[in-house]
Amino acid sequence: MDFSFLVRGLVIGFSVAAVVGPIGMLCIQRTLYKGFRYGLVTGMGAATADGIYGGIAAFGLTIISSFLVSQQGRIRLLGGAFLVYLGIKAMFTRPAEQAAQASGSTFPGIYLSTVLLTLTNPLTIISFAAVFAGLGVGTAGRGSATAVLITAGVFLGSCAWWLLLSGGLSLLRTRMKPGWLLWINRGAGLALTIFGIVAVASAVRW
Repeated sequence: MDFSFLVRGLVIGFSVAAVVGPIGMLCIQRTLYKGFRYGLVTGMGAATADGIYGGIAAFGLTIISSFLVSQQGRIRLLGGAFLVYLGIKAMFTRPAEQAAQASGSTFPGIYLSTVLLTLTNPLTIISFAAVFAGLGVGTAGRGSATAVLITAGVFLGSCAWWLLLSGGLSLLRTRMKPGWLLWINRGAGLALTIFGIVAVASAVRW
């Protein structure tokens, strides 16, 4: 068993997660207004979805990947609509109100909703497959053990990025004034709304 594939998976997972997109904005917004645990749970949901898609690419499950890619229009439509909802909600919610609403019972919902939201981009499978090939981690002829190591690496690498992001932001959170938080909240909400509109538009054209 070549554990170098675990390291390569770590690098891939960390790099893919570090690309700032709608999930990154969502993690930033939740960390700044609800705290470290909420941002981390959001990140763990994204890491789980990355691990799922990374596993599909690593194991070469072409039937599943082909189905998801063929249905990407509908999946993007649902994901885009949910992003618009989250964005509008963020823009019109004040930081103090969000802090009052925070409770541990919402963690499962935050986690599951982030997993589903991250999974609304089926082309992630293609991205992982392309990166695997580019870094020489194709699993053809290497057996399931290699695929397991790569998948585990992708998940752990993604977790490392979200831990770093939410942890760093939580340190800054205590130094920010309420007025700054309000405008950052509006900016993050606007960005999420734009991401959602673009996703819906692309789904309609699909």
